[in-house]
Amino acid sequence: MLLIVIVVGFAILGYVVSNRLKSKFKKYSQTSLQANLSGKEIAELMLADHGISDVRVNCVEGQLSDHYNPENRSVNLSPDVYYGRNAAATAVSAHECGHAVQHATAYSWLQLRSTLVPIQNVSGKILNFVLIAALFGGIAIFGLPYEAVGVVVVGAYGIITLFSLVTLPVEFDASNRALAWVKQRNIVTTSEYAMSKDALKWAAMTYVVAAMASLATLAYYAYIFFGNRD
Repeated sequence: MLLIVIVVGFAILGYVVSNRLKSKFKKYSQTSLQANLSGKEIAELMLADHGISDVRVNCVEGQLSDHYNPENRSVNLSPDVYYGRNAAATAVSAHECGHAVQHATAYSWLQLRSTLVPIQNVSGKILNFVLIAALFGGIAIFGLPYEAVGVVVVGAYGIITLFSLVTLPVEFDASNRALAWVKQRNIVTTSEYAMSKDALKWAAMTYVVAAMASLATLAYYAYIFFGNRD
């Protein structure tokens, strides 16, 4: 029952934050940028200013599907951001370029997160297998001791939680780099800067909620498996 409360509670919180982010993005998308630069142009300008010439700027399908891909070194922007000439598009475009700058400067937190990606993927598969097996009585069939199951579950979820926590400084730093650059470059006016900062704040909140949910779930599993031991 406690796990259900945790999952549902953070699902509701995540829904509220996500809706707030979409609302902010829609609101700030209606304010034309005085500099009249598109998200694509801003991305290319920021990359050039940081001496980065080997990163492509692409347009990808979806809403708020923007991301930086370190494997093929590309900044991928949704159509609203790629073509947008407003405060919201500016914020998101510069933020994703912030990740490219992190990559180019070997930012330690980004390197750590990249290292954790394959480990996290394997941990997720292991966790799903163990939990599904336990649900259908598979653990008993395998004859695994309760403590061993606990170590696997808590260990796997610990890696997932660590990944969520490491993501936070990566995202906040990318936003800080973005805001510092658009301000120094006079890309935005004072009011546009405030809009960009607010949009990125709510984007960051989605990662904060995810990290909190992961921590709470990890604490739950740790208590279930090891909290009642003498």
